Amino acid sequence: MTLTHPDSLTLTPNEARVLGTLMEKARTVPDSYPLSLNSLMLGCNQKSSRDPVMDLTEADVASALENLMALSLVRANNAGRVTRYEHNFQRGVGVPEQSAVLLGLLMLRGPQTAAELRLNTERWYKFADISSVEGFLEELQDRSAEKGGPLVIKLARAPGAREQRWAHLLCGSVDETQFAQSGSARGADGSPSNLARIEQLEAEVAQLKATVLMLCTELGVSATAPGVAQT
Repeated sequence: MTLTHPDSLTLTPNEARVLGTLMEKARTVPDSYPLSLNSLMLGCNQKSSRDPVMDLTEADVASALENLMALSLVRANNAGRVTRYEHNFQRGVGVPEQSAVLLGLLMLRGPQTAAELRLNTERWYKFADISSVEGFLEELQDRSAEKGGPLVIKLARAPGAREQRWAHLLCGSVDETQFAQSGSARGADGSPSNLARIEQLEAEVAQLKATVLMLCTELGVSATAPGVAQT
């Protein structure tokens, strides 16, 4: 089943990954934000907290940045020796902070339930409860045509799952068949199981290691120096 998407804004997968990565790093590593082209490429290609995992080149990232700047979703800062990039998603798309956070996570990690989104957004924004997450998702789904149309869609319930997942529409229509899953990684209530929580913690550790490596690259420090974490 293919679902309708907003015609006013359609990103490529590469553009969505670049934009989502900028949105993530602005909140999780503010001291190293805005990002250089190299740091942004590392963030796009990290193995943790990404679905799917991608292998973008600098040329891929640069091309995506050019298109995103044309859409006023990204800005370049040329004040220093190295050009750095920052997102302008919230203002560019015209959504509140909470909605921007949810869209950013959906761009980076693919379809998720409201419970998963609440868990995964903790480092970005702390939602009071799952109902709050659902409220903002429903607003994004009911977005009027005058504002560009819906930005998310609630997918059909997957086999074995009690909760439905949400997907973003920023890259166009969604083919639900490609997101079919057994639901084995979820608990009986549709929230992440213990295994999924362990995987989440492992992913966060991997992301911290990737951040250290990124900072070492920026500072010109060897990541093999004593006391420096390695990926």
